[in-house]
Amino acid sequence: MTSPLPAWPYSPYIAHRGGGHLAPENTLAAMHVGAAQGFTMFEFDVKLSRDNVAILMHDDNVDRTTNGRGPARDMSYTELSLLDAGSWHSPAYAGEPVPSFVSVARYTRANGIACNVEIKPCPGREAETGAEVARLCAEYWQGAAVLPLLSSFEEPSLAEAQRVAPQLPRALLVEKVPADWRERLAHHGCIALNINQKDATPELIDAVHAAGYRIAAWTVNDPARARELLGWGMDAIFTDKLADIRPTA
Repeated sequence: MTSPLPAWPYSPYIAHRGGGHLAPENTLAAMHVGAAQGFTMFEFDVKLSRDNVAILMHDDNVDRTTNGRGPARDMSYTELSLLDAGSWHSPAYAGEPVPSFVSVARYTRANGIACNVEIKPCPGREAETGAEVARLCAEYWQGAAVLPLLSSFEEPSLAEAQRVAPQLPRALLVEKVPADWRERLAHHGCIALNINQKDATPELIDAVHAAGYRIAAWTVNDPARARELLGWGMDAIFTDKLADIRPTA
């Protein structure tokens, strides 16, 4: 018996890390670029500084996307905010700072942009990061018509997010689709399964929908593959190729 699908007030096209490959990832500049490309939903990564300020960053270390060195968990918010998070991408973005989560929340809410907030904890901080990100989302999006979708590869983070803000929708991120995906989604009260696009099949999409869940795929950078997945009924795709795969295309 097919279960009813949960509400999905989100665009099928989600800008990966804000601006995809067009701007330095996980920055406000990336959000501006994503919006200019016509995207109405962004995905981005949130972790905690040493002094527990929520900031945007994907990696455990700051080396790849800033001019700094070392683990993000060892740096205060002030130290992180002084790093150059744009020069690695291109000279036009030199000096772009590591943004606080609150600055991105304010921008997206003011501009009617939906968010997939990926909880990306530093090692060993899975539970506390899940709890704090959920608390902040509940605060920042209080009264919003469209709530942010919280996702994570880290199940302890999802568990804490569910405990702190059960009203917020959640998605389980997986590297490979586990055999017990139904049980895991139910355990964490999720509404969606976010999979590697390489694992997507019409049969899997139909099975996820039949079980009463939504499904999204990362990271889809080939326009033909994007059309195929959406044609199969994929609820959303994450893309880096914002100029080639976008809502207006």
